[in-house]
Amino acid sequence: MARSHLTLAALATSAVPGLDVAGVAHFGTSEGSDFDAALLTARDGKHWIIRAPRSARAETEQSADLVALRALSAGVRTRLPFTVSTFAGQAPLGNTRAFVYEFVYGAKVSLGAMQAGPDSLSASIGTAIAAIHSLPTSFVADAGLPVLTAGESLRAAVTVMDRAAATALVPAALTARWEKAAEDAKLWQFQPTVINGALTASSFLSADDAVTGVLGWQDLRVGDPARDLQWAISNNSVADSVFDAYSRARGATDRQVRQRAMFYAELEVAKWLLHGTETRNTEVVDDAVQMLTGLVDNIRNDVMNPIGTQTMPTMAVDEVEAFVARSEKAV
Repeated sequence: MARSHLTLAALATSAVPGLDVAGVAHFGTSEGSDFDAALLTARDGKHWIIRAPRSARAETEQSADLVALRALSAGVRTRLPFTVSTFAGQAPLGNTRAFVYEFVYGAKVSLGAMQAGPDSLSASIGTAIAAIHSLPTSFVADAGLPVLTAGESLRAAVTVMDRAAATALVPAALTARWEKAAEDAKLWQFQPTVINGALTASSFLSADDAVTGVLGWQDLRVGDPARDLQWAISNNSVADSVFDAYSRARGATDRQVRQRAMFYAELEVAKWLLHGTETRNTEVVDDAVQMLTGLVDNIRNDVMNPIGTQTMPTMAVDEVEAFVARSEKAV
């Protein structure tokens, strides 16, 4: 049962000493959400968000997000051209906890609604991602968060490939395509960077075609920068603007980043298949199999359409957004 916004407001006042709530409203959509959330307006006009997890998975995600937010010190945040939410307090709620954060202003924009071009939101997102990847890696290690080498990133991807192939539900053409990418040594010659690790189009908040904030830091780590760019691959015009701005900001430090982003984007469907098989959810399995078949139809064959900068999008924009919505609701 969803907690009322009034209950959440009362919790917020106990979580944040001195918080004087003048107004409260539901925040986000309750249906299918992993969190109950409310937007609070303080007497001084400042806004806050309180979130309470609805599941064990959401609680784990919220706890990981808190660790990351604490690792992002004031000094680190000054290097970013956008706002990162600040943890303000917590209050017990049954067997879990409700967390209060300072509100980050901006509107969410879907991938399909993004415009392309050097002065577009897509370009601003590319610059924002580049800023994350330019952060010093030391603060991540100091916080005890994961630090992966290029080899470890490859091994993690191969593990997903092998597990998916073991289901006997992945088309042979895709298995061969992914194996060829994994065996391409040049593809995996990159310098690991700080990455958010969980970026999708909905991670970004914007105003006037500029990124104002980035949400969801629960997978903060040092790893493959391509993981933060995979979400853009399905929309060629958006991807071009994102990668162009990213390259301008970072220079030619990773010439194969777009190829690996393509690889990771396709492996997300394999992960969806594994989720379905592990939870014995035939609906999810059927959905994943259908998407894998669609991938084969789009790539045609490995010889004509290898993973690379000229590869056509593997899924349409609307298919990606529907897939992301389904996977984010998965328990």
